[in-house]
Amino acid sequence: MSHPASASGPEPADDLGAVAPQLRALRRRASLTLEAAARAAGLSPAHLSRLETGQRQPSLPMLLALARVYGTTVSELLGETVADRDAVVRAADMEPTHAGGWTYWQSGASGRGMQALRVQVPYGSQGDIVRVHPGEEWLHVLRGRLRLRLGDTTHLLGAGDSAHFDSLTPHRIAAQDPDGVDLLFVHTLLQSPTAALCLGPTPGEMP
Repeated sequence: MSHPASASGPEPADDLGAVAPQLRALRRRASLTLEAAARAAGLSPAHLSRLETGQRQPSLPMLLALARVYGTTVSELLGETVADRDAVVRAADMEPTHAGGWTYWQSGASGRGMQALRVQVPYGSQGDIVRVHPGEEWLHVLRGRLRLRLGDTTHLLGAGDSAHFDSLTPHRIAAQDPDGVDLLFVHTLLQSPTAALCLGPTPGEMP
């Protein structure tokens, strides 16, 4: 999943005025100095200061980075009001979504800083797709065996095993056995639609 390197044009002054104080308020809520927040987000303190005072427009990658640093969502950074969400998701309310041969069940509320899914991975599906994207991933094998490639290392996980990794590390996920594998999956790629969550670019076979 890719994002534009910068915003395509200036936003109206009213939008900038709403974003700037929200950026400052969330940084203070996180108890971070301007310098510490800027360093963690890969920005200069001067640039972050200009964002907080409305002198500069944040790009989407900047908002994603700041949301991750502040432990929130892009929606909250933008000051959007989110409807109340139930803390409990009932099994009967989990509608399956099919994408690329995988089946997903949304196991958490949408619009949060983490996305929780139950995933069924059939044997032979998407095993050659290399995924690289911002965020972190945690997965737990419920049934079957999972072949997980992280960088140049391959791991074989069985039922009860888990993995937690930075998803900027090139990774591939595949079922080891013909019966497939069932996973619990938690992801911090903010506001990602389910169908795009695991369908990343395919730059070619990893060595």
